[in-house]
Amino acid sequence: MTTTTTTVSAHAPTSTSPIHDEPQLVRGLSNRHLQLIAIGGAIGTGLFLGSGRTIHLAGPSILLVYAVIGFFLFFVMRAMGELLLSNLAYKSFADFATDLIGPWAGFYMGWTYWMCWVVIGIADTTAITGYLGLWFPDLPKWIPALGVVLLLTGLNMVAVKVFGELEFWFAMIKIVTIVALVVIGGYLALSAFHPPVAVAPAASFTHLWDRGGFFPTGPMGFLAGFQIAIFSFQGIEMAGTAAAETADPKRNLPKAINAIPARVLIFYVLALAVIMAVQPWDLINPDTSPFVEMFGFIGILVAVHVINFVVLTSAASSANSGVFSTSRIMYGLAREKNAAQRFSFLSSRHIPRNALILTALCISPAIVLVMVSDKVMDAFSLVAGVSSVLYISVWGLILVSYLVYLRKFPDRHAESTFRMPAGRLMSWVSLVFFALIFVVLGMSESSRIALLAAPIWLVFLAVAYRLLRGTRMTAAALDFDAERVRAAEELSK
Repeated sequence: MTTTTTTVSAHAPTSTSPIHDEPQLVRGLSNRHLQLIAIGGAIGTGLFLGSGRTIHLAGPSILLVYAVIGFFLFFVMRAMGELLLSNLAYKSFADFATDLIGPWAGFYMGWTYWMCWVVIGIADTTAITGYLGLWFPDLPKWIPALGVVLLLTGLNMVAVKVFGELEFWFAMIKIVTIVALVVIGGYLALSAFHPPVAVAPAASFTHLWDRGGFFPTGPMGFLAGFQIAIFSFQGIEMAGTAAAETADPKRNLPKAINAIPARVLIFYVLALAVIMAVQPWDLINPDTSPFVEMFGFIGILVAVHVINFVVLTSAASSANSGVFSTSRIMYGLAREKNAAQRFSFLSSRHIPRNALILTALCISPAIVLVMVSDKVMDAFSLVAGVSSVLYISVWGLILVSYLVYLRKFPDRHAESTFRMPAGRLMSWVSLVFFALIFVVLGMSESSRIALLAAPIWLVFLAVAYRLLRGTRMTAAALDFDAERVRAAEELSK
């Protein structure tokens, strides 16, 4: 398959392709980088911003919503991890989808994942501009938006290690904030702290069930929580995307994936449980961040600026991940002849420069959006439905790829040191879960529009795939001829 000859070399740092004498991507990320990238992917802007709205919809049962989603996504990540480690020539979802299912699957997965991050990048850039507005209200909105696009693009032009360092410190800020919230909030709940707000009861973990029960909004409210909560997990697969540039993927990738359940419990379930113990769920404003609200609720007004800084770095982290992911996905698409070949070019620093420039151009519409949008939440509500539908299709194809892998390569599965638990069974169960999520998304007007728009994206990709088919087949034939000539030369020596 072309996957094994045109993807990234497993050796660094100054690798060139044995077939094509040109620079390759570099494994410049250490275990420290990968672990924090994985954590950062599990703590998205959707948690800081969107959890207020999910709490409003589902009440305390939102804890079960996040736990259920995290449970199934853990198996998706385990499937992805086994696939990536079964053949180190696989550097992305598109690689193993192409090899296992067919070129159309890799084409769809690559372009869809690329589009997901472009849309999220636009929303994150818009969010960053909104957060900066708290401190610079008189600054024209287009200036910080343009600054964000240029800064993130420029930093990613330097080296992959710069991306790793940025994500490391962005993730550290989020981790410290959530740990501080859990410790402080847990102490307040256990000590029955009484907030200065006159109508508020004393803090207590009993608020998780004494204000209408654990399911205060009923089964429909519980299901509605999935519509936005699924958006919060987008980016959890970043550990897999970064695996192509990790120094020791066989050791580091399993560590990052196996830590996901603990991270979901701490950063989602425990953090939100503490928030609702201090500030009862029915007193939380759905249009603001509950992380900001809790500190303000207990009288620490300076927290508005502290948490604003945290959510700013969270949005910057997500946008930075988007710039990294989209450029690497576009690079992989171009290498597989699924995009223009100019995007397969690497700079002397082993960076897909042209793909990065394309990313900057595609995220730039955020500069226009900030001029016509009044609220940060409006931008996220706009993209949550669309990106959720696209993301679920990508996660689903990962599972389908895994099922094909079990059928085609049982020997690889038997020899794997990182086998997915109950692989075949949990793949099917997870696919059924995602199908049910599509049904739930259809219950909301905003996400229903996204479901109806999905066929338009499918038609667009089908047309593009057919148009590129001739170019792809010609390029593959040329590669085959060149390889046959080289083989003949080797035999003649």
